[in-house]
Amino acid sequence: MAALWTLAFISVIARFSCSQTSECSYYSLLDYLNLTSSNVALETMRPVKNWTRSTVVQVDLFLLGILESNEKSQTFTNEIRVHMSWTNEFLTWNPSEFCGIQKLSIMTSMLWFPDVIIIEDVSDGGSIRMSPLVTVYSNGSVNADFQQRLTFACRLNLFVFPFDLQTCYITFSSLNSDVDSITFGTISDEKFLTQVSDTVMLTRGEWELKHIDIQSTNQTIENKSYVSFRVSMLRKPMLYVIDFIIPLFYFLIMDLASFFISEAKGKKLSFKVTILLSISVLLLLLKDILPSTEKDMPIISSYCMVIFTMVAVSVLETMLVMFLMDFEGFSCFYKKARNCENAETDVQLEPMEATAVEDSAETLKKGEGKLKRSDLLSDCDLLKLILDEVKAVQEKSGRQDEVNGKQECYRRLAVIIDRVFFVLYLIASTLFVVLTYLMWIPQML
Repeated sequence: MAALWTLAFISVIARFSCSQTSECSYYSLLDYLNLTSSNVALETMRPVKNWTRSTVVQVDLFLLGILESNEKSQTFTNEIRVHMSWTNEFLTWNPSEFCGIQKLSIMTSMLWFPDVIIIEDVSDGGSIRMSPLVTVYSNGSVNADFQQRLTFACRLNLFVFPFDLQTCYITFSSLNSDVDSITFGTISDEKFLTQVSDTVMLTRGEWELKHIDIQSTNQTIENKSYVSFRVSMLRKPMLYVIDFIIPLFYFLIMDLASFFISEAKGKKLSFKVTILLSISVLLLLLKDILPSTEKDMPIISSYCMVIFTMVAVSVLETMLVMFLMDFEGFSCFYKKARNCENAETDVQLEPMEATAVEDSAETLKKGEGKLKRSDLLSDCDLLKLILDEVKAVQEKSGRQDEVNGKQECYRRLAVIIDRVFFVLYLIASTLFVVLTYLMWIPQML
């Protein structure tokens, strides 16, 4: 019995001494994993013991910032962080044999790394910031992270701009490996990805992150596996409301108010032309923001063009009214022609009257005495001259009354046109504004 206790004590002492003398450095673990020297097979070959088994690469996407959106080129620029995980079947160990080491950080160049690409990526390669180290766990799991300023293509739906909700896809796939070699999946669920992204997001710009959805897993494109994240972002419209929508509405109100301006001296016309030029400036600014496409024209483009057209028609109506108001121009031409004719008649009569006066003066100087009654005009001739003058005055007055009557008729026509156009313009403006805002209100809510 004593011999058995002695043997048990000796074995415990041997184990304790062995554990004390075992090396607990990372180098011993690297030597055990054959990572102390260059291993081409470990760096280039897919890390599976059975080549028929595919490597599962799990990807998580986190948004760190929404930096820029370019509506004309249909792209977004976001700051993203990608976490990847896969299993290397050749890098496993028992932590109890290496003083409880659970994980190990090694250079990325020492291991096989999946050739992951983002299909929608249109940014330059220099924007990727990848850590030179990867973390290897005792069960063979390898974790790697990289951060990138990603500019990616996104088909924007700008119909309700600036109250639009954009949905973009960021798809991860392999560049060379097919579905039999690499299969993509995700680590976390949608709720976790959205919450973490919303918490760590540094900048949002004019956008607000709504949610990140995992659109598809275990799907294939050209026999290649992929995983797609659907990112939904809502635009903050206040700046565009202040810069475009409200000013255009005010321009429409001012154009309606201009109907109460007097037509005299062209003040009303100049005011309307100023409004028209102001709207054209806003259209130029809007042109630099929105893409030039005829399909699904944004509501705000129709909003601007309709208001511009209505103001332009209002300017033409003002020009017509001013023309009718000043239609007396034809009567002025008639008056000038009559004045010229009367002036020529007066010029012809003046020499004859002067000759008659000179003859009368010479007769008196010769002493012939008083003029004979026969030399003077008879009463009938004098009465006839008076009647001719009265008749001429009456005809002139009748023509003037006729011209004034026609001018007054044109002025009344101009007033009627102006009032009818104002009523129609008011009704059309009200209906247009109401319909436009009814299309926008659901998006605002």
